[in-house]
Amino acid sequence: MTDLGFNKNEDHNKLLVSNLNRKLDQIFLGGGKKKIEKHKKKGKLTARERIEYLLDKDAPQVEIGAFAADGMYEQYGGCPSAGVIVVIGYVSGKQCIVVANDATVKAGAWFPMTGKKNLRAQEIAIENKLPIIYLVDSAGVFLPMQDEIFPDKEHFGRIFRNNAVMSSMGITQIAAVMGSCVAGGAYLPIMSDEALIVEKTGSIFLAGSYLVKAAIGEDIDNETLGGATTHSEISGVTDYKCKDDHDCLDKIKSIVDKIGAKPKAGFDRKKSALPKENQEEIFGILPSDRAKQYEVREIIKRLVDDSEFTEYKEGYGKTIVCCYARIDGWSVGIVANQRKLVKSKKGEMQFGGVIYSDSADKASRFIMNCNQKNIPLVFLQDVTGFMVGSRSEHGGIIKDGAKLVNAVSNSIVPKFTIVMGNSYGAGNYAMCGKAYDPRLIVSWPSAELAVMGGSQAAKVLTQIEVASKKAKGEQLDEQKEKELFDSIKAKYDDQVSPYYAASRLWVDAIINPLDTRKVISMGIEMANHAVPEKPFNLGLIQT
Repeated sequence: MTDLGFNKNEDHNKLLVSNLNRKLDQIFLGGGKKKIEKHKKKGKLTARERIEYLLDKDAPQVEIGAFAADGMYEQYGGCPSAGVIVVIGYVSGKQCIVVANDATVKAGAWFPMTGKKNLRAQEIAIENKLPIIYLVDSAGVFLPMQDEIFPDKEHFGRIFRNNAVMSSMGITQIAAVMGSCVAGGAYLPIMSDEALIVEKTGSIFLAGSYLVKAAIGEDIDNETLGGATTHSEISGVTDYKCKDDHDCLDKIKSIVDKIGAKPKAGFDRKKSALPKENQEEIFGILPSDRAKQYEVREIIKRLVDDSEFTEYKEGYGKTIVCCYARIDGWSVGIVANQRKLVKSKKGEMQFGGVIYSDSADKASRFIMNCNQKNIPLVFLQDVTGFMVGSRSEHGGIIKDGAKLVNAVSNSIVPKFTIVMGNSYGAGNYAMCGKAYDPRLIVSWPSAELAVMGGSQAAKVLTQIEVASKKAKGEQLDEQKEKELFDSIKAKYDDQVSPYYAASRLWVDAIINPLDTRKVISMGIEMANHAVPEKPFNLGLIQT
């Protein structure tokens, strides 16, 4: 594929990936080089070094929430990756999720987004019955923001509740205390199944030596109060005493190595095959101008094994493509928005990226089929919403849209969402946005998530503002109106950015499109650990 438009798209999308990598390089520095040097002088590995040593070499991995809190908490100096690293990977050949506090970021203190990210990690472990390993090194709640992290249902305390629930579900939890573990945070490792502690650097106590002195007048040092020897030989709080970080991580590898197998969900997998079509051509197919059309089947051919798929109802509901395929050997059902002008069954032209009644009907039926056949679902989002206007309303678009949302909501097979381009309005919901429990939801750098696009939103808000001023007897000239529009659009464009979404964990990650197969494959593998606990049932639904 070589033409001017293709080359322009390719340059644009590769530049987006280059920007993504540059941003990640900065975030991976955590609290910065000086903080890293200070951390290492204590004889400790950094959070990322700990994870790198723990995970199997050359095995695939997926980081969750690298951009969490990006651009937030600037008044406190920022909080890269929300001060905690979360990675799905392999330990001793077994798939696990690892959660490591980054003590180079405000001593590993918990900001509101730190809590949200930890809860997301636990949610992934619970949904997929995935072993979870905590590498603890935290000063506890960030006190200036305690009201936003401490008391509510989805705040700090929910983590300990989840520890208890996971234990009752038989989900393995291993915690290593490799630094500070203070106050309420002290419950996390001890509510895990097994707890390790590192000599001289690890400590656990409800109150440190200064607070103990202030509260009850007792003089005691932190090591005697809650160090490795105290908790391994006197209190019995921890199960293993380790001489250093490497020794601790080696013990975790040994423990995980002994975990027995459990029943699987039974998703079908055959030998993996790469796409026959060149995957890198995705960069040239996806338009740099999101108003332009493209053929989503060409994207699918570059994601699925052997570039082969079986399309469901090919001639019906053409603004959504539904097909069966394999990704890295796993059987999948794909639901993809078609951002291309197409003819309906009645010969009428339909706008690409818009969900019409027939498309909603087709996708609903396909999702039901995948649930019946125990086939995981992959949603490829590039959607501007549902079709509006009298013809659509009279045709029952709300009813058909509700049917699609119902099918997505009640689906019991695992769902994985890739936001390739637009993700606007109710289209985000119907195509399995974050609110609809995808096991993983990631975006490409080309994604936008919002109620509507920046230009449309700016036009609407500008019209409202102009009408408001007119009602007050004020008049805006053309230049002032343009300045107002540009101001609103600039703010809105910032909010529709995938980085804005990733910073708030509306998506789990922003990925290079070439990593899409890996994310889906690892996602299905982890989902295969969890046998569904209820049958597929749509409840009350209009057909």
